[in-house]
Amino acid sequence: MSEEILMNITPMESRVALVENGVLQEVYVERTRSRGIVGNIYKGKVVRVLPGMQAAFVDIGLERAAFIHASEITPGHESRHEKTGEDAQERPIYELVHEGQSLVVQVTKDPLGTKGARLTTHISIPARYLVHMPKNNHVGISLRIEDIEERERLRQLVESCLAADDPDAAGGFILRTAAEGIGPDEVRADILFLRRLWATIEENIRESKAPANVYEDLPLHLRTMRDLVNPDIEKIRIDSRETFEKVSRFVKKLVPEIDGRVEYYPGERPIFDLFGVEDEINKALTRKVQLKSGGYLIIDQTEAMTTIDVNTGAFVGHRNLEETIFKTNLEAAVAIARQLRLRNLGGIIIIDFIDMEDPEHQRQVQRAFEKSMEQDHAKTNFTGVSELGLVEMTRKRTRESLENILCESCPTCAGRGSLKTAETVCYEIFREILRAVRAYDGDSYTVLAAETVIDRLLDEESNNVADLEEFIQKPIRFQVEPIYTQEQFDVVLV
Repeated sequence: MSEEILMNITPMESRVALVENGVLQEVYVERTRSRGIVGNIYKGKVVRVLPGMQAAFVDIGLERAAFIHASEITPGHESRHEKTGEDAQERPIYELVHEGQSLVVQVTKDPLGTKGARLTTHISIPARYLVHMPKNNHVGISLRIEDIEERERLRQLVESCLAADDPDAAGGFILRTAAEGIGPDEVRADILFLRRLWATIEENIRESKAPANVYEDLPLHLRTMRDLVNPDIEKIRIDSRETFEKVSRFVKKLVPEIDGRVEYYPGERPIFDLFGVEDEINKALTRKVQLKSGGYLIIDQTEAMTTIDVNTGAFVGHRNLEETIFKTNLEAAVAIARQLRLRNLGGIIIIDFIDMEDPEHQRQVQRAFEKSMEQDHAKTNFTGVSELGLVEMTRKRTRESLENILCESCPTCAGRGSLKTAETVCYEIFREILRAVRAYDGDSYTVLAAETVIDRLLDEESNNVADLEEFIQKPIRFQVEPIYTQEQFDVVLV
């Protein structure tokens, strides 16, 4: 599989696209005015403790207080994995924190919608191959490294490097997926870098007064090099000379094996236009996703969950209905996996595949979907097929979805996704006129409304208007207001 990373950098906004086999799979957007804060470390102040929710609100200097659950709070200076007198998740929140207390926390989820950021005291600081956990002495290995011998080799490698460096130093490490196949030099370099970084953060903590930001994660273009780059990446194309030079220095220092793959793109045509990324982003903001066979997906994103419906559409197949449904579902399974990554949909996701009678077809579709999701960087969990034939899953959400970053609720329909018809608004106007007649005494009435509504009142509803005028014994005039939406109107007494 061929993979490329494209970076479109401007002073206002940075965008990164991950392209696999010529097809856009993931998009990351970071705006200078509203950078994400996941991974940032703060010295915060507890402003409210909620025993009923086993949680607390912490002021970290943002517009809204952040939220932390009792299970995310390390009691005292003990490790989360050490046995205490009582398990941390069972201890009441008021035994762990109190109002006014300073607390060193890390952001695990950006503020989403009306919800504040999510926090943890289990600090973790990533480097290229290792993640440092200063309050934990555990050595772990990414589950994506499946080879048992390689896992054991890496574990022994880290433990020997730790013993040689400073066996009494506190803190544990997790080996990332990118660590597969690395040697002792890379491990030592990461351990040294991470321990120095944590020492700097500790100094910032001591010198800062809450609320304060004591560590800020790397900007998007450098996070991309740290987190997304793997041996399969063939090219990293960057359209900003300044960013290209920064990335090149970062790569030479931390990822020298891909140094020759970073390229500066000087072309006049925008890089996202050249590779078709801009069109794919616009398609990812639509509700309907067309499949090559003629079928289609309907994706509805709400605050509680995302629902995806699969339809055969124009696809009629060649054999029988069951075969047509099976092929549509197989194609949909791959398309849905891509859409989840591209749109960055998280939380609860319900997928309604077309009903299949053959159990083997059901298993093949589910296997195809799970296999397609293996490339996803986000953590996913499948609960299987429900009694209603729905596939239920969760996908970890740490940042806003693509739609929430690029769009806002429609001011006309207020996010409903539909408008009252002109006919409905006409009848509302009739009722409003009758209310006005009973409450006030006027010589005539003027209706201000959108052009579509006025046209209907003067055409299809003209007989009803005449009957109403006869009933109230007053003339009714109409005036088009260009700035009014279809649902807006006013009845003015003259």
